[in-house]
Amino acid sequence: MFLLGVLGVAASNYLYYVAIQRTNVATAITLQYTAPVWVLLYTVARGLQKPSLQRVAAVALAVTGIFLVIGIFGAGGFRLDAIGVAAALLAALSFAFYNVGGHSILARYDRWTVLLYTLISASLFWMVVNPPWKIVAAHYGGSQWLFLLVFSLISVLGPFSFYFAGLQHLEPTRAIVVSCLEPVFSILIAAFALGEILRPRQTLGIALVLVAIVVVQWPDRKSAQAITQLEPID
Repeated sequence: MFLLGVLGVAASNYLYYVAIQRTNVATAITLQYTAPVWVLLYTVARGLQKPSLQRVAAVALAVTGIFLVIGIFGAGGFRLDAIGVAAALLAALSFAFYNVGGHSILARYDRWTVLLYTLISASLFWMVVNPPWKIVAAHYGGSQWLFLLVFSLISVLGPFSFYFAGLQHLEPTRAIVVSCLEPVFSILIAAFALGEILRPRQTLGIALVLVAIVVVQWPDRKSAQAITQLEPID
């Protein structure tokens, strides 16, 4: 749980922010969302899953959809920076790590216990890297502390609680493909709340991500056969 908190939760978030700072959002989020590829490769290499056409197609559709949603082929596309690209790829590996590691731990322990110790270990790690007195020395105002509190509840505690609940019931490949809805929701919220224009290729990307989620969740033939064999015989 300590490794999950430090190498998974803390590292993926920090490296993602570094990638944004050094490159741009499109580059950072696109490279981070290659994580489904790494999860699929790892689970196949370990023999945890078979490289079925269904899983490979779902991962390929999800990654392609993210590319279209973010719009990396436009004027504001990839911005290459060695440190930024490396940070984004490491963020993807961290994201993949806590999907695989989280799923195996959640199979043995209650998710609230896992969430508690994971977030505590991430917090202790950051207290060493960025001690509390440095934060106090920044002299944040009341409104800034309120923003940080709300941000931590809505963007960290809430999402991780729900995601760990999903990992408890889904295999890592399925869970991480579904997580590709994150940038899709970002685009849709920006369109409805901020009046940003939803371009045709973004609409196509959203459609591909949704198709990928349906494909990866669809029961494979062997599972269907197993369920059929377990049914009582008249």
